[in-house]
Amino acid sequence: MSGLGKGISTSSIGVLLKSKGLKVSPVKIDPYLNVDAGTMNPYQHGEVFVLDDGSETDLDLGNYERFLDVNLGGDHNITTGKVYRAVIEKERRGDYLGRTVQIIPHITDEIKALLRAVGEKDRADIVLIEMGGTVGDIEGMPFLEAVRQLGQEVGKENVLYVHTTLVPVMGAVGEQKTKPTQQSVRELRASGIQPNVIIARGERSLEPDVKKKIAFFSDVPVEGVISAPDASSIYDVPLLFDGQGLTEYILKTLNLPVKEEDLKQWKAMLERLKHPEREVTIALVGKYTHLKDSYISHIEAFHHASAASRIKVNLRWVESMDIEKKGAKLLEGADGILVPIGDPVALAEAAALLLRDPALAAGMGRAGRERILLHFRRKDVWNALLREYVELLGRKGLPLPRAGENAPAGFARRREQAKNAAPAPLKPLRWLARQRTHPIGAP
Repeated sequence: MSGLGKGISTSSIGVLLKSKGLKVSPVKIDPYLNVDAGTMNPYQHGEVFVLDDGSETDLDLGNYERFLDVNLGGDHNITTGKVYRAVIEKERRGDYLGRTVQIIPHITDEIKALLRAVGEKDRADIVLIEMGGTVGDIEGMPFLEAVRQLGQEVGKENVLYVHTTLVPVMGAVGEQKTKPTQQSVRELRASGIQPNVIIARGERSLEPDVKKKIAFFSDVPVEGVISAPDASSIYDVPLLFDGQGLTEYILKTLNLPVKEEDLKQWKAMLERLKHPEREVTIALVGKYTHLKDSYISHIEAFHHASAASRIKVNLRWVESMDIEKKGAKLLEGADGILVPIGDPVALAEAAALLLRDPALAAGMGRAGRERILLHFRRKDVWNALLREYVELLGRKGLPLPRAGENAPAGFARRREQAKNAAPAPLKPLRWLARQRTHPIGAP
């Protein structure tokens, strides 16, 4: 089921395997017909995550990069559109030598070739494949068939299937229901795939009897049934999985060699994130604030900055159209303002763009103008700026510098780096046409 947490589960499993010294390469399969996510409305599919090579991808690629500390390319996102386009281009060139081109074997062979190519290029010990959508969807069937065939080709001992399901709680009686899980496992088996692990999403952890029931009807060992209850932070999930023995179960099932490594760094990061020393409030002004996933990279960047600086960031969501109607009073009381514009402009230039609106500038006053932060296209410059900005906000009694004036040396240096740096490769027409439109209506 979409939105169930498959991306976080995949990322968390990657963290666990990486903590054991294994090299992990994640791949996201999106069964929609779009070639990529670049033209999709954020309200329908959340944020478009732009990779270093300019590929416009699903937001789960951002989760992979943040959890696993890797930089991915467009080949790590496979869509139905990409696969069909590649097969049709081969057919037009005559690569199939006049044979009838069909879903099986030509489409499934293309999917398998793309998956193998990623693992070989990255020289990965493990290729993590997340399949979007819901079991039984028509558009997902070729991908299920491809991974079934892949299991036969590489050997069942080298493949582990993880099935994420919903275990709802009926409000009237508070009982955890297993029927949705039983039905989805039955559907998955009909595709020729027997899951090795069941990740059960729900409001709370599985009760022991419920876990045994799922194991019995799914033909999965009890230790392979993993609770995934609601968590206070997505960065808790790897520890939740590890605490239930998932790491050892995967290693044992796949007979993987293990290095003596652990999750000490991850636990330390989580400790800093959950126990801040100070707080700041930042207003995020955007066009799609009704769906928080539209700005998930910004949210998570603040979480990472908070963990590094031990300063909690309280986000205040402000719809850009509301500012046009109600004015700058919506920004009062905020320590900083974030306007995600997505362009590699220098901080001073971006601030000037925002302040072209005279009413907004007058309403903010000098103090407000000194608390403006804009999003940089370059991820390394953006992350460095963001961390330093949050630390700066948290220092009691220290006035914030006006953009370009009296900035700390490091802050000014990074601003110059952003101004002079060549932007990462983009798909210029579509990307810039969309991102050049300023969120609050400035020209």
